[in-house]
Amino acid sequence: MPVLLAPERAVPLSKLLAEANVVGIDCDLPTLTGEEGPLLRGLGSLSNAGPEEISFLSNPKLADQLSSCRAAAVVVTPAVWASLAQQESPAAFHPVVCSEPYLMYALLAQWFDRHRLENLPRGIHPTAVIADSARIEEGVSVGAHCVIEEGVTIGRGSRIGAGTIIGANSAVGRDCLLHARVTLYHGVRIGDRCILHSGCVLGADGFGFAPDPRTKGAWAKIAQLGGVVVGDDVEIGANTTIDRGAIEDTVLGNGVKLDNQIMIGHNCQIGDHTAMAACVGVAGSTKIGKRCTLAGAAMTAGHLTLADDVHISGATAVTSNIHKPGRYTGVYPYTEHSSWQRNAAVLPQLNALRRRLRALEKEHGSGEQD
Repeated sequence: MPVLLAPERAVPLSKLLAEANVVGIDCDLPTLTGEEGPLLRGLGSLSNAGPEEISFLSNPKLADQLSSCRAAAVVVTPAVWASLAQQESPAAFHPVVCSEPYLMYALLAQWFDRHRLENLPRGIHPTAVIADSARIEEGVSVGAHCVIEEGVTIGRGSRIGAGTIIGANSAVGRDCLLHARVTLYHGVRIGDRCILHSGCVLGADGFGFAPDPRTKGAWAKIAQLGGVVVGDDVEIGANTTIDRGAIEDTVLGNGVKLDNQIMIGHNCQIGDHTAMAACVGVAGSTKIGKRCTLAGAAMTAGHLTLADDVHISGATAVTSNIHKPGRYTGVYPYTEHSSWQRNAAVLPQLNALRRRLRALEKEHGSGEQD
């Protein structure tokens, strides 16, 4: 079900757009003339939105759903609106004409979610354990059975979910949301407006061991003395792990987005606005540039450098540095995506090509015997 506001909190369309931080996005309400528009309580899909909800159309393949859409308002592109305006019967909804409907949808979803969060419990739960030296700023909420250790700072307006543990001398910025059972080890620093989902662990020891010849096959643990530093506006998915650095910090830049069940090794540096899908593994001391994407289950070997604007396809194993922006695909070896596509097209024909080659070799007497 979509997030619905109570009836008394319904908001006019024009006010919703004004409050949804749509600055910088071209937006027009061509059918409103001095009105505030319909009252809205939620956000829904084209097929399920009701008369008190707003919907959006970003995929042209779904345009046929507009004729049966019951939403009070729909975000559409200028091209779609031009097509609707030519029809004899007017649209049954109020159009919000926008060149970036998917981005508009994201901003509207954020607005409704903020109002949902306003209804969550506030304050410090009596079962929370908070060290005397911890500094909790105004408007912070701490859930049941949380542990806030010595020297921790939590910025204004942040929410700490039930069962979360924040280790000694860690810092959480302003307006962050840590869901239930997040674990921050000691010395972890989180920027402003970050979201950490349940079960994620920041600051666990990196996988560092030195061979110990004193005992055959033994390993000596390398103490991990660095920390984890996370920038502003970062989101980290459920059960994702980010190891602390061995000597220097593991660093995530501003705007980084990590999906669920990702592993970031010690000493890695992830550039601003890089995004990774589920089950990605980044081995230690890897440096990934800005605005990169790693699709699901992609892997990188350790001590590598990926340039800015590098895009790795799903399940690709990166085993050497990438200095040129672009898309790279393949399990082993990886290569530029266009080259991989040409080679991949040949793979289903390899057996037939082998038979033809052997026939030619036999015909000319140059083939090897089976």
